[in-house]
Amino acid sequence: MASPPSASTVFLLLLLAFTNSSVNAATFTITNNCSFTMWPAAVPVGGGTQLNPGQTWTLDVPAGTNGGRIWGRTGCSFNGNGSSGHCDTGDCAGELSCRGPGTPPTTEAEYTIGSSGAQEDFYDISIIDGYNLAMDFSCSTGKALKCRQQSCADAVLFPDDPIHACRGNSNYQVTFCP
Repeated sequence: MASPPSASTVFLLLLLAFTNSSVNAATFTITNNCSFTMWPAAVPVGGGTQLNPGQTWTLDVPAGTNGGRIWGRTGCSFNGNGSSGHCDTGDCAGELSCRGPGTPPTTEAEYTIGSSGAQEDFYDISIIDGYNLAMDFSCSTGKALKCRQQSCADAVLFPDDPIHACRGNSNYQVTFCP
């Protein structure tokens, strides 16, 4: 008969479970509701991918991620292995997996995920760099933002415009062409 685990073993297992649960502070589900293929991009976490109509892409974003952006690219064409190409809007140096911001115009979902244990995250839709796709951006515990035309009340137009707060460790939904 096996002996029960020691107190130090139980403590270590609890510590590992807590550490693993706080590593991914937020999950982003990105959905293409457009009638055409589009290529969402995300920095500093995610890079980019191709999404056909109706497909989703899920990103796990770690605590402490600052200045995150998600935007849609349109009219893209990449070589067979995706290492080089071009997009009509939102292009990021011809890369499928972006490492920097996209070329305007881009409708952007912007976010900052608080550090582990933080009470709040911050998010907004920005059209400071222009508008290229309709977008909804929501937090599971905050306001649902909608930007479905070039001038939309929920979007940030200037760097000092207000942003929205969401309880830390929330889930987010970005929908293109809602």
